[in-house]
Formats: sequence, structure tokens, C-alpha cells
Amino acid sequence: MNSINVFGPVPSRRLGKSVGINNIPPKICTYSCVYCQLGKTKKMISYRCVFHDPNTLVEETKAKLINAQSNNESIDYLTIVSDGEPTLDAKLGLLIDRLRPLGIKIAVITNSSLLHRTDVRQDLYKADWVSIKIDTLDEKIWRKTDRPHNSIKFDVMLDGICSFAKKFFGRLVTETMLVKGLNDDRQYIEKTADFIRSIDCATAYLSIPTRPPAQKWVRPPGEQTLNEAYHVFDARGINTEYLIGYEGNQFAFTGNIEADILSITSVHPMRKDAVVGYLKKADSDFSVIEKLLEENKLQVSEYQNELFYIRTLANH
Repeated sequence: MNSINVFGPVPSRRLGKSVGINNIPPKICTYSCVYCQLGKTKKMISYRCVFHDPNTLVEETKAKLINAQSNNESIDYLTIVSDGEPTLDAKLGLLIDRLRPLGIKIAVITNSSLLHRTDVRQDLYKADWVSIKIDTLDEKIWRKTDRPHNSIKFDVMLDGICSFAKKFFGRLVTETMLVKGLNDDRQYIEKTADFIRSIDCATAYLSIPTRPPAQKWVRPPGEQTLNEAYHVFDARGINTEYLIGYEGNQFAFTGNIEADILSITSVHPMRKDAVVGYLKKADSDFSVIEKLLEENKLQVSEYQNELFYIRTLANH
């Protein structure tokens, strides 16, 4: 069975091997984010409705799993991630119920805009892993960045996030997309970090636009800003990682020193003494780092009088 609504398995740093389930036609959403890789939202709505028959999506998913099994591929998650906002699907809860007997963990990636709705929260409580978007705690910046449907109220949306976080017993993660000149100023990042600390998530991901965005002027912040943002979150005791477009065996020491350094520094900045310690353990020296700097694969950034190394962003 060939399906455009179910795809994969694809490698994901957050979820391992994942089969994606697209439960919304392109591109129906509550937001029209300036950075969206899917382009401008074609239809902006904030009410829930039925788009696909959950039974059909489940059958298509089963076909993908059979195919993966025949190729000896293991699947870690079934991920409901769509060409729009997945919680707009009035049958989302039923879809999760029907997927459950397949015996694979279920993940949902949402932009958080409908979490004020009791029915949406009830549906998402059924998932094992939920990623919620929190780009900013400043309403003006939110309107400029996420460009929400005019019926969505900022404070109500934030209250919905808090309500969901209190009662969700699965793995909750957040994603904050940083856009140069919009929400990447330190004062905005501090407010965002304070809020994320208050909801007690498992991991907070800091991401940047890595694919062509809806608005051509959108740019990612530089390595120095990313380094500073990481430390603002980390100082608040938040388990923080970058999500800057690199997949693969993060933290896996493969024996290839250059690959390992680039892998680690695409997840979080590495302090100079940690780099030196790693090189010593790998029976190598600092010439490896000098080479990566020279090849523009690595950048050096200073924070509170310490030097940190971060993987060069793909757009540079």
C-alpha cells in the first residue's frame, strides 16, 4: 500500500527511528509562522474538523511497519506530525486509540495553539511523547513570528500549555525556534526559559531555521547567540539541547574524532577544557580542533570568560 499520509521510517535524533503519520492536508494550520519550511499557510483555521479516516491511516501505518519488518528495520515511534497543526484533527484521540494495539510508542508534535481546549488536552494525554512549541513569552513577538489565527489569545494559549503540562504523564519536550532579530534577544530568551522551567519538561530543544522558510528574510541567529541561549536555559536547570538540522549518532564515540566532535557540538556547546579532555582520551591533540576551525566546520564562542566550541550552522 503506497501512502502519502504515512512515511518513513526516518531517523530522528529525538525519537530514533520514526514512522510519520500526516493527519492534516497541506497546509491547514492555526499559525502561519514566518520560518515554516512548508511555506505560507493555505488555510488558517482554529476549529477542529475531520480530515482523514483514522482506520485508513492505521492500515497505511500497518503496511509501513510490515515493510520495515521485512527490511529488518526496528521502529521506535509512530509520530503524528503533519503538514499543518495535528490537533486540528477532531479524530486525533481516536487515531491514537487505534494505533495503540500496534505496540509502538506514539509521539505528537504540536504548536501548542489549541492546548486551551479540554478535548485537545484529553487527546494528547493518550500519547507517550509530546513536543510543544514555545517560541516566545512576548505577545508582540509571538504575533510577528508565529502569526496566529486571530481567534487565538496569547495568555489563553500559555494557560493551556500549563494545564497540559500539569496532567501529562508521558515525556514532555519543548521546542523554541530562534529567528535572528525576532525572538533571539537575551531578554526574550530569559523570559522563555523562565516559563519553560515552570512547566518541568524532560528536554527543551533550541532550534533554528535550516530549510527555506515561508518568508525569505528569515535568518538563523549566529553561533554566539545560540551559545548564550543554551547557557541561559542551562543556568535554570533545564535539560537543553540544540536541534539545528543534524541527525545521526549523537554522543556515540565512533573512533572518528572529527565526526564525534561535530556530532557533540551540534547538540550543545563544548567547553574548551571538555574538548581538551576528550582529545586526551582519544589520544589526539588540539590540531584536530584547529583543522575544524580552519575548515569552518566549527566555531569558537565566548561566554562568561570561558571558550566554547559549537558546530558551524549549515546556512553559513
